[in-house]
Amino acid sequence: MQMLKCAIELKIGDTIESHGGLMTLPELSSSLNCSSSLLHRVLRFLVHRGIFKQEITGQNLTCYSHTPLSRLLASSSDSSLAPFLLVESNSVMLAAWHGFSARIKDNGAAPFEAVHGKDLWSYAAADPILNAIFNDAMACSARVMTVPAILEDCGEIFEGVECLVDVGGGNGTSLSMIVKACPWIKGINFDLPHVVASSPPYIGVQHVGGNMFDCIPKADAAFLMWALHGFDDETCIKILKNCREAIPKKTGKVIIVEAVLKGKQDSDLSDVGLMLDMAMIAYSKNGKERTAEEWGFVLHQAGFTRHTITPIRAVQSVIQGFL
Repeated sequence: MQMLKCAIELKIGDTIESHGGLMTLPELSSSLNCSSSLLHRVLRFLVHRGIFKQEITGQNLTCYSHTPLSRLLASSSDSSLAPFLLVESNSVMLAAWHGFSARIKDNGAAPFEAVHGKDLWSYAAADPILNAIFNDAMACSARVMTVPAILEDCGEIFEGVECLVDVGGGNGTSLSMIVKACPWIKGINFDLPHVVASSPPYIGVQHVGGNMFDCIPKADAAFLMWALHGFDDETCIKILKNCREAIPKKTGKVIIVEAVLKGKQDSDLSDVGLMLDMAMIAYSKNGKERTAEEWGFVLHQAGFTRHTITPIRAVQSVIQGFL
């Protein structure tokens, strides 16, 4: 992880891309203004791991070029996962893992809170740098993987929805993509005031600051992506009850986009879901990834009479709750 962070921070991928996709070591070290010998060792490791590729040109020069993996590290790429990797390798986030075993032993405060003296959300609210990195990471995940999968695999869930509120919508990236694909929808991006304050404008999207524990703006449907896994069942039920109050009693629904753990973990996506469950132990007090039965429980307790779960080509599934 730290070597990927190094490649991103040095902008190795961006530099290779801006120079036609092929660069020698002297060219790279000169452009990056860094030690040639140290850069050689870093590149040797990254090539060995299949991140970058080394090749010999017709002029018998040793050059470095992209692989599909390295393109994911280039910030200039539409499919870049650099923000997601940067938040996971950030020193503030990594510090929580040093207290992981203590949490398992005594079931006390979340490791993040034990190390930093406040929970992740309070810390981010007071730290503009972490707040920006975190929101960029969530937007990156949505832009590259999750929202395209939702629109391609079950875009029909937005039919008949004229107003959609994204609860905990971050900087509005997810909602803006949905509204662009479904232009009949009026979007309300709802998140904490300090989050929406730095959110860019999007056509068809209104940014609204508030707290989902108090009340949620009225809409035909409430959309929650990665908004519930950081909380225990009681808190999730409270949020879902607030969503229920915000939507029409006869036709309203909630659309939850979260991981759904299976009894038999038989795919790479299942592996990611289990890793995210470990992250919930590190970063939240009582958050967790849930099974289908656990999602059914919180929805029923919140007053939703039926629900459906639709897998998509992402770690998350689309869960719809109906009144």
